[in-house]
Amino acid sequence: MNALAATSRNFKKAAKLLGLDSKLERSLLIPFREIKVECTIPKDDGSLASFVGFRVQHDNSRGPMKGGIRYHPEVDPDEVNALAQLMTWKTAVANIPYGGAKGGIGCTPGELSLSELERLTRVFTQKIHDLIGIHTDVPAPDMGTNPQTMAWILDEYSKFHGYSPAVVTGKPVDLGGSLGRDAATGRGVLFATQALLEEYGKSISDQRFVIQGFGNVGSWAAHLISEVGGTVVAVSDATGAVKNINGLDIAKLLKHSVENRGVKGFNGGDAVDPNSILTEDCDVLIPAALGGVINRENANEIRAKFIIEAANHPTDPEADEILSKKGVIILPDIFANSGGVTVSYFEWVQNIQGFMWDEEKVNSELRTYINKGFKDVKKMCATHSCDLRMGAFTLGVNRVARATVLRGWEA
Repeated sequence: MNALAATSRNFKKAAKLLGLDSKLERSLLIPFREIKVECTIPKDDGSLASFVGFRVQHDNSRGPMKGGIRYHPEVDPDEVNALAQLMTWKTAVANIPYGGAKGGIGCTPGELSLSELERLTRVFTQKIHDLIGIHTDVPAPDMGTNPQTMAWILDEYSKFHGYSPAVVTGKPVDLGGSLGRDAATGRGVLFATQALLEEYGKSISDQRFVIQGFGNVGSWAAHLISEVGGTVVAVSDATGAVKNINGLDIAKLLKHSVENRGVKGFNGGDAVDPNSILTEDCDVLIPAALGGVINRENANEIRAKFIIEAANHPTDPEADEILSKKGVIILPDIFANSGGVTVSYFEWVQNIQGFMWDEEKVNSELRTYINKGFKDVKKMCATHSCDLRMGAFTLGVNRVARATVLRGWEA
């Protein structure tokens, strides 16, 4: 099932549980604005290359729209639409004053030089600068983009609007980025996992973890989990997978993965087939890579008791049903990976105030938000007697629907 179908299905289920008016339901699904722009740049060899850039702005009833910009060859409008919608619910679940957006440029960043990427980013910004803004739409990095990309957007935007550090988040710290932003999604995963395990009388130190994906989120989650005494028994990334039933030495694995651009060849464990990583024996499974990896083909084989969705929509709705029959507890993406957007919010707040926080404050505020979010989700689960995914969706959808009605959507 594609991303858009899965997200819309979850939304409709939540709308039904909440008893939303059908006209309101339809209005909440349709994006506020979809932007598509042509970006032509001179390449280093003097030839011209054209790319398509776009931005889907889904909803702004609770505040400015917020979401990543990805540079990827398969930037599929349907997927971007789904991810923009997912951001609307995610920011509402986290209870931060934003709506959802997502965007990107269809390109292969690895095939472009640094100066070509800079030109492309600046042209894209010129085309959309009047449609984004501190109180309108605040982009952030995503697949294929990074703090440097945000620095270029900030600089280009500022040529039109004056110095505006709050127009993007995930910036370099030297340009108003927040301390703790780099680790934020992984740290949010840690806090969310702690909250869930506590509910079941367990703690991180007595659980065995498997992490699929060793990029920013997966590697930080692994590092922070092992730091508080959790045992990470297997990890995979695009290059391969490695397993050690007594626990991997994460500090050494991190060093190896930086030096060798991946976990492949790490000598502190045995190489295993990356496709079997999800079905390895463990207590907690953390998919932190791509969407749709847990599906009806492999759901029956999964041995974990808890799944923490660090990636966006890693579990197909069909797999959801199989897993819930097995009694597997799934902490849904719109709550589990909201650490990143929450600290992006902190960055925006710091920029607007012109007053920066130390890292300790960032981390302790993040813990407060995640713990409060978990309590709110559990409350919705009790009200609607549903699982955690529907608890989170009903929480998010209800907050957006209430804001929409209060602002007067029928006028």
